[in-house]
Amino acid sequence: MRAEKVGFNAALSSDHFKPWSEHNSESGYAWSFLGAAMQATSLPFGIVCAPGQRYHPAIVAQKIATLEEMFPNRFWTALGSGQLLNEGVTGQPWPPKDILNDRLAQSAMVIKRMLRGEDVTHRGLITAESARLYTLPEALPPILGAAQTEATARLIGEWADGMIVTSMPHEQLKRMIESFHKGGGRKKPIVMKCQLSYSHELEYADEGAWDQWRTHVFPSSITTEIEHPKQFDELSGTVRKEDVRERVFISSDVNDHIRMIEQYIGMGITDIYLHNVNMKQEDFINEFGRKVLPVLFDS
Repeated sequence: MRAEKVGFNAALSSDHFKPWSEHNSESGYAWSFLGAAMQATSLPFGIVCAPGQRYHPAIVAQKIATLEEMFPNRFWTALGSGQLLNEGVTGQPWPPKDILNDRLAQSAMVIKRMLRGEDVTHRGLITAESARLYTLPEALPPILGAAQTEATARLIGEWADGMIVTSMPHEQLKRMIESFHKGGGRKKPIVMKCQLSYSHELEYADEGAWDQWRTHVFPSSITTEIEHPKQFDELSGTVRKEDVRERVFISSDVNDHIRMIEQYIGMGITDIYLHNVNMKQEDFINEFGRKVLPVLFDS
């Protein structure tokens, strides 16, 4: 509510069963939070989730349809292949990446068909028998695809209404965008979750980013295969602050953050969700509401 009051115009939620660290962490059920948050605000919300193992795609379709019916034109979903950290709670084997991508595409097809009101039977890497939604929204909510690699970006271009990525070096982002376009994503929106750390005190911004985000400096080929938060903590034990600086934009100067965001907009990013990774969220919300958002919205 505070973020909406100072001028933020959209919000994004992830969907975890376990956190990335046992240090100072929580991991509530995202879909319960969404219902409460959307009732308390007028903001549009998105969520990134992984159908196919922890969630049957028919259940994901039902959740999407219900929230869109309750809050018309305010909800979108991005589908990803997931992480063992979250999906492993089912006890099913964790497939290799090519199978994960195929399962994701099949799950997305089932979800999109169900949201169109179809009675879906599908037998493949996932099974759906006469899956039909009896509560449908008036309009189809966007179904995006989540990508961390060029190969995945190309594959989701075939079925997704858009792509969501995390912030990354510009050359890598350019290749991701090109791959998405080659796969069929040209003229579709590209959304970014942008990791940053802001504080009046640069030392705290740097320390806070390291404290909260050092488990995220590893490539997706590693992070998708880790099963327990304790393993993330052990793996990140030797991560340096300079390693985190390569993954998180850290500055105590709001003008630096404005320039960083404008560069991503200039590369074709259509929507940017700002994620302040340190613990001083009220300072971030207040300062960006006063000094950053007015500049970006006027440009």
